[in-house]
Amino acid sequence: MLGNFTYCNPTKLYFGEQSLEGLHKELPKYGDRVVLIYGGGSIKRNGIYDEVMAVIKETGKTVVENPGVMSNPTLAKLREGVDIARKHQIDLILAVGGGSVCDYSKAVAACAHFEGDYWDAFYLKQQNPPQGQTILPVACVLTMAGTGSEMNAGTVITDADTKLKVGHVYDERLLPQFSILNPNYTLTVPVEQMKAGIFDIMSHIMEQYFSDDDDNTSDYLSEGLMHSLIVAARKAVKDPQDYEARSNIMWTATWALNGLVSKAKKEDWEVHMIGHSVGAWTHAPHGFTLAAVSLAYYRKIMKYGLKKFVRFAENVWNVSPQGKSDEQIAGEGLDALKAWMQEIGLPLTLKDIGTTADMLEGIARGTFLLDAGYHQLTHDELMEVLHESM
Repeated sequence: MLGNFTYCNPTKLYFGEQSLEGLHKELPKYGDRVVLIYGGGSIKRNGIYDEVMAVIKETGKTVVENPGVMSNPTLAKLREGVDIARKHQIDLILAVGGGSVCDYSKAVAACAHFEGDYWDAFYLKQQNPPQGQTILPVACVLTMAGTGSEMNAGTVITDADTKLKVGHVYDERLLPQFSILNPNYTLTVPVEQMKAGIFDIMSHIMEQYFSDDDDNTSDYLSEGLMHSLIVAARKAVKDPQDYEARSNIMWTATWALNGLVSKAKKEDWEVHMIGHSVGAWTHAPHGFTLAAVSLAYYRKIMKYGLKKFVRFAENVWNVSPQGKSDEQIAGEGLDALKAWMQEIGLPLTLKDIGTTADMLEGIARGTFLLDAGYHQLTHDELMEVLHESM
């Protein structure tokens, strides 16, 4: 394991069927004014809203609501949230929802006390809030597994006017103070959203795994997480009410993107860069945008990181190396990934998620080309990946 790193993640997690009890313990530690942020209202239909509100009222907090967070939170919605936080002098942001709600809440927390143009500073220029700036504390009650947002400092915001979808991982000040993870809360999520979350998890792991060639403990952890997800996903698709499978998916999602398996890794987030741009044009679920482009991307870069792709095939998919070249082994690994994706019902092409040929140039323009993995794509190579993904 090469390189130097610092690992800090102080987010406290309450996991399991009784995890909402953690909200009783934590809320008294914060001020009186809480903003409750959630999505389209599903938490009111499934009873989670009532459970959370009961705890908030028991602790005597004043509640302001900010509903309507969409699956791809927009800059306009971020501005609305910042205005609410400022107007009501909020002490704590409580996100109740999936990754988009948690991501959005962290963005509000970062921007509420910033005096400049936060879109330009934090997203276009990828800066962090100045030291000394007030950062609102965030807590999450998670209702969908996938993003790992409950234990990381990542956010993604879309400027609908320019069709630019930009992610920013803030410093540790934006890590949630605590998160509530009750797998039962994920059981009412529509199956297609569950599937999108599953591939988001898989992509998080792969995009950290497919970088560097040293013998790194992080890669062994990643392989174990992928094994767990592959098994649990198959079970959950067959029976979405399988609590054990859903709990394993939820826990894997957390560990896939809480900073642990990225240690001493360069990481390659190009699939996410492409997926973000696809999402800005199609508004398809984030995990589906990743699924639609992953196979073409990894086949494109496979030869540059062949050693790791061989390891992926053998250690994750149990591909036999007997009598095969490295290229054959690596290719069979990606074939096995594709077969698993088909088995659990994921989209495999951009057409499957509503992309049309006339969108491809715009998608390419909105894609950041990173230089951290095995190979940095040129614009022409990116266009090849997009066409091959159709």
